[in-house]
Amino acid sequence: MEDAFSSPAGAVLQREAGAPGPLTPPTELAHNYELERVQAFVRECEAKRVALQFPDDLLGDSVAVARALEESTGAKMFVLGDTAYGSCCVDVLGAEQAEAEALVHFGPACLSRLSRPLPVFYVLGQRPVALELCAEAFRNLHPNPAEPVVLLSEPACAHALEALAALLCPQYEDLLVSHPALPAAAPAWEQPPLERFGRFFPLSPGRQLEDYGAFYVGGSEIGDDDRDEVTPDLLQLLLGWAPDRPFSSCLPGSGKARAEGPRAVRARARSHYLVERARDAQVVGLLAGAPGGAGHCEALAHLRTLVKAAGKRAYVLSLGRPTPAKLANFPEVDVFVLLACPLRALDRPRSGASRGFFRPLLTPYELEAACNPARGPLGLEPYLTQCSDLLLGSPFHVPIPPPDSELWDMPDMSLITGELRPPQASAAPDVPDGPEASALSHRSRLELAESSPAALFLGSRTWRGLELQLGQTAPMRAVAGRRGVPIAYEDEPGS
Repeated sequence: MEDAFSSPAGAVLQREAGAPGPLTPPTELAHNYELERVQAFVRECEAKRVALQFPDDLLGDSVAVARALEESTGAKMFVLGDTAYGSCCVDVLGAEQAEAEALVHFGPACLSRLSRPLPVFYVLGQRPVALELCAEAFRNLHPNPAEPVVLLSEPACAHALEALAALLCPQYEDLLVSHPALPAAAPAWEQPPLERFGRFFPLSPGRQLEDYGAFYVGGSEIGDDDRDEVTPDLLQLLLGWAPDRPFSSCLPGSGKARAEGPRAVRARARSHYLVERARDAQVVGLLAGAPGGAGHCEALAHLRTLVKAAGKRAYVLSLGRPTPAKLANFPEVDVFVLLACPLRALDRPRSGASRGFFRPLLTPYELEAACNPARGPLGLEPYLTQCSDLLLGSPFHVPIPPPDSELWDMPDMSLITGELRPPQASAAPDVPDGPEASALSHRSRLELAESSPAALFLGSRTWRGLELQLGQTAPMRAVAGRRGVPIAYEDEPGS
């Protein structure tokens, strides 16, 4: 556990960001990064300053790509390699700091909507797909030619879905091909398609997505064990797909396929456990993880209102990418909720609570299921992966009951502790949010008491930090302090 919260002192000085050198030969650079399409996008936008966002594993090619685009377009290129929150999300804040007029995103993307109007072009990549092997795997898993099935894939394999459907259409009657929800693709449809899970589904009139099974092309070629961790993209589909419909996946290179029913059951069971932990919690930490996403501020305000209505306390934290070392500074928080895109909110491995965190890390929907008594039990309604699905105006929005509603008084027993929970609305004192939340209140004996759970937790600790001792320390003349870095000060032996 100690390794999860600390690292050797010299590790930060030896760490390398991304690859040390170029990854792609110069002859393949234009093909791998689709430079012709990027050049056409820059010219169409008439942008003079363009931001290029790369994930860490592609930074080795960033300089060559930026130089090639500057020579061909004449625009100034800025490389965004140190994203504050996640590589899959568009770094709107970084683009604004560079005063960029457009942004090109390379690598896997969550395709979340942005809160600011910024022209964005996505280069998702083209991973090789063995079409014949994948088609044969599809036929083995779906022998019924009349069964309705949706073809899904990870973003890098989306280019091969139409070709795969062409191989299967002569035999199968009802195949639906999904498409990445790219901003430029929306106006090309005659009728607005259904948009869910970062994808477009061109459903026929009268059909619903819940009528279809799913066949997913993607995943790691290394792991083939049923107990392996699923990718966040596949996990959001397993949680959000109709439980009574078949779901299978296929590796694009080898064509090895399997039914995903067992892993979907384990993922839903894990989500049920996190909901129970949230119901037992008294202090909730809301992690602001996507400030550039559409509806982020509204979702944050909605969750704060929901937590307060359930008799709990909420603290909003802006920490960038959450790590065990960062969240360990808030031991009074019982559970954390990450407001981010689905790919980062669901990035939690099978081992531990979430990547070694000492407290569970939940999605906004799991907190909603725990605190909103008007919402049905988890599993009886679709699992919502987008924060905007919880807000007013969404077809999945469920209003918070008023304080005098009988729903707050329903008896509830914890499945973790086995104890009866008090009514949610009376579980904590009614203390206002905001700066006045830490105000002192008078007791009957004229004693002053802090009404914040964080202050009560601090009072129970044996060490509370350095004492100020104002007026008790004699003044002294300022002297020169130590020089050097914390791992090797000049007055230390061997420095």
